[in-house]
Amino acid sequence: MTYKHIPVMVDEVVDFLDCRPRKIYVDCTLGGSGHAAAILEKIMPDGVLIGIDQDKDAIENAERVLEPYQANVRLFHDNFINLPDILSRLKIAVVDGILLDLGVSLHHLESSGRGFSFRKDEPLDMRMNIGSDTTAEDIIHAASEEDLVKIFQEYGEERWARRIARSISKEREQRKIASSKQLAQIICDAIPRREAVRQRIHPATRVFMALRIAVNKELERLDSFLKRIADYMAPKARLCVISFHSLEDRIVKHRLKELERGCTCPPDLPKCICNKKSSVRVLTPKVLRPAQEEIVVNPMARSARMRVAEKR
Repeated sequence: MTYKHIPVMVDEVVDFLDCRPRKIYVDCTLGGSGHAAAILEKIMPDGVLIGIDQDKDAIENAERVLEPYQANVRLFHDNFINLPDILSRLKIAVVDGILLDLGVSLHHLESSGRGFSFRKDEPLDMRMNIGSDTTAEDIIHAASEEDLVKIFQEYGEERWARRIARSISKEREQRKIASSKQLAQIICDAIPRREAVRQRIHPATRVFMALRIAVNKELERLDSFLKRIADYMAPKARLCVISFHSLEDRIVKHRLKELERGCTCPPDLPKCICNKKSSVRVLTPKVLRPAQEEIVVNPMARSARMRVAEKR
């Protein structure tokens, strides 16, 4: 199996993580292991990289790609939300750098066979971890019409969410909706033709993104993870988060600001009573984006946004 993926902003990640020997770093979303390999190059000969991915394909790929560094790598087939348990198993209290790359890999879109792409005719699965219980097909058939509207609006920011949900509801009464191509056609037929022609993206893009987010509980897990992330960072440790759409970036921005602010008491209180202290310093007042040269080589990098924080 060839795992297709082009990592984004590799140089920026290595620089901002301040990768050095004798330090411990975590790549929470290994993907094609491009970031992991770049980090390992900087932390050899005695640094440690903990690599995590919920997709078994990514772990198997990492075992091959990172084989030259195997003495310095600890791989885990898991979700990054379980980082505290992973560190406990390794008897590690805190780490020196953490990377989260929240993008979907080319492997998922082109080679996984799980229905991530509306351009393919594949089973309507969309699970990053095939051991998870709920598939996109399950949601399409089990969710009420109103719940589908909510998913498409909240996770996909889809203008035509209600029309699309209504069309899906009518179609599933007649036949099973089981493939990505079938669903994409239903979506295209539901949107007014004049609007579909005007859109710069495929009409199914936002709905497919929304379903993927719902299936994998992406936003809930990201938000929960960031609330406690400072607890696992050593002083001066760095956190780099690369997001690819506004919903993710909004969560990252909000949580990092909250961790930087510390106190959550109302401003009119004469004295702090919450006792929350600032735990990080945000190093990117403005979100970082890839250089134009990188976008030319890798168009998928166009929507990448990186935010960085340092533990106080």
